[in-house]
Amino acid sequence: MEAFVILAIGVWQIVVIVLLVLLLFGGRKIPELMRGVGQGMKEFKKATGDDSDEDEKEESQERKKLKDENN
Repeated sequence: MEAFVILAIGVWQIVVIVLLVLLLFGGRKIPELMRGVGQGMKEFKKATGDDSDEDEKEESQERKKLKDENN
């Protein structure tokens, strides 16, 4: 329960964080930072999606081999 209380963020805390980010990076730099974060997320999703596609292909190949051996 204590961890939940620590992680609970209110509206004022969010406002303070946003103001600090604006002060540190400035208004012009924030869109560039967000664009970089978005591209990073896109690459991450692509990489994890490729892994799952490869796993599915391997599983289907194994199923075909088992089917062929059984026939």
